[in-house]
Amino acid sequence: MSSQPLFSIVTPSFNQVRYLEDAMRSVLEQDYPMLEYFVVDGGSTDGSVEVIRRLAIEYQPRLKWWVSEKDLGQADAINKGFRKAGGEIIAWLNSDDLYLEGALEKAAACFNQDPDLGMLYSDVISVNENDEIINIMRYRQWGLADLMAFNIIGQPGVFMRRCALESAGLLDTSYHMLLDHHLWLRIASNQKISHLDGCLAAARFHAQAKNIAQAEKFSREAFRLLEWMRTSGEMADEFQSNRKKIIAGAHSFSARYLLDAGLHREAARDYLQCLKFNPATAFKSFHRFIYAFISLILPIDRLKRLFLALKKKRAVYNGAGVLQKWWNRSRNESA
Repeated sequence: MSSQPLFSIVTPSFNQVRYLEDAMRSVLEQDYPMLEYFVVDGGSTDGSVEVIRRLAIEYQPRLKWWVSEKDLGQADAINKGFRKAGGEIIAWLNSDDLYLEGALEKAAACFNQDPDLGMLYSDVISVNENDEIINIMRYRQWGLADLMAFNIIGQPGVFMRRCALESAGLLDTSYHMLLDHHLWLRIASNQKISHLDGCLAAARFHAQAKNIAQAEKFSREAFRLLEWMRTSGEMADEFQSNRKKIIAGAHSFSARYLLDAGLHREAARDYLQCLKFNPATAFKSFHRFIYAFISLILPIDRLKRLFLALKKKRAVYNGAGVLQKWWNRSRNESA
């Protein structure tokens, strides 16, 4: 592998013009020479195409190819880009997310240091629609069993070796919410994956983001994924060895998204199932567990204010306050 491997980055896009240019520039302005970039738009009507066309001219030949046409959803759009990609390292960045400065250079160093590494993932900053940091999503060194138990990796911080993607296959277009986790599982079943301590990317949370706008659908796909793992030839043995932990993980994951969707009774039911199968998993999300049950008694508005205040205090404690100052400074310098 070259000391400067070629990166192929794909951005799927559909009617996200408010964030699209920032996302694209975060890729195109990486201080890393070996980059080819692909933007696959699903036929946007909000001005996105004009942004893509303008940046394609400004950053030629880095923006190697783009298209705007109707597709079958996010996975289909990303797969179109993957089929065009020729890089040794491949990733995708959604049109409302961001790479941090130096992300590709740091990822390349990790792959160069470990020839057996198939997939790299970093911690991920959470920002809102106004570029304000609201959280830092921190992960651990996880393997296949951990991912099967619904330890979810932030997609913007993931980079894959080309051979790992080819071995696992492209994204399954029948998944719309957990398409990324489905792919990580397939990669982790036969490739080495590793966690990079620190952040390479930022994920944007806003009202139109599918993890908020379509939260209930995540619950349904979680149990579909659970059944797939149970019957998958590559994972059936691992599933049986960790059955209770994996089922508890599915219920905990489902409860979180049901809670976000305002389905408090259903969320509480899932948390009870989680507690039944593996109490340790339930108590990892103790604050949400308590919130789900208290929300059945206390007025929701009052409970939300308390919950948000606790989250804010926790984020500052985790260092997000210091990171926010750096983030604001870097955004102002690039403006």
